[in-house]
Amino acid sequence: MKSVIMKTIKKQILLRTACVAFALVSSLTYAQNNTNTETTTQREGFIIEFSVGGGLISLEDSAGIQTFDKSQGTFVFPDLKLGYMLNENLAITAAIPGNIYEFQDNDRHFGGFIPSVQYWVKDRWWIHGGIGLAIDSPALYDIEDDVNDDWNFGCAVMASTGYEIYKKKNFALNVQSKLVLGRTSLTGDAHRDAVIFNVGLGFSWL
Repeated sequence: MKSVIMKTIKKQILLRTACVAFALVSSLTYAQNNTNTETTTQREGFIIEFSVGGGLISLEDSAGIQTFDKSQGTFVFPDLKLGYMLNENLAITAAIPGNIYEFQDNDRHFGGFIPSVQYWVKDRWWIHGGIGLAIDSPALYDIEDDVNDDWNFGCAVMASTGYEIYKKKNFALNVQSKLVLGRTSLTGDAHRDAVIFNVGLGFSWL
């Protein structure tokens, strides 16, 4: 019963996120098309960005509980980026990717804290990557003592790219894709590997 309820909640969240994203893209694209002059973003100072979207996650435990043979859909939560512009094209950042997945009828979160760099190859196109801490934890709304309360840590690498489809003053809306590879240590000298691929919308302020 609990599993059915959680799956229904996740489907509703994905549907509402998709609707909101579509509405935002439609309205912002319309606004951009009806503007005679474009205000170029001045990239300087601090950066803050959050993203919404979804994708796929594949996991494998060395204990053999779960293998890469089966992937599952995931939604992004949370996905944050904080940084500072070193110059107009290069920023140092701290990325906090996160994805919700299902494991043994419980919802868990695979994410991390990744020091990284972001570089604008063109005025609107950027690439982003880094290496840092992987975190595998229970979803905050689905913590059960002695069932789904373990926190696991390890190492993760991340690479992403995005294209800014709308810019005005210090705000930019981008479409982006992200790949995260991570491994966390489990009890009993076991480990859990994860491969995550996401696509989504990023909302950033410079």
